[in-house]
Amino acid sequence: MRKAKKGMIKMADLNQIELQHLRHLIGAHETAYQKLNAYSAQAVDPQIKQLFTKSAQDALNTKQKLMTFLNN
Repeated sequence: MRKAKKGMIKMADLNQIELQHLRHLIGAHETAYQKLNAYSAQAVDPQIKQLFTKSAQDALNTKQKLMTFLNN
């Protein structure tokens, strides 16, 4: 894996194994996002609900950051 200008890594710089791992990570974060949202919807305690909501948003943010590697 080579780094592009300004420290950015582009999809063209990733080999097939790295792309496969990246897709797996993206899928795992999407699954975490969906599950955490479901848990949040079922939570009764406001603090637990907030914890699940924040964790779901964090998973979505990470997924979106990972996807930028595929879009370059």
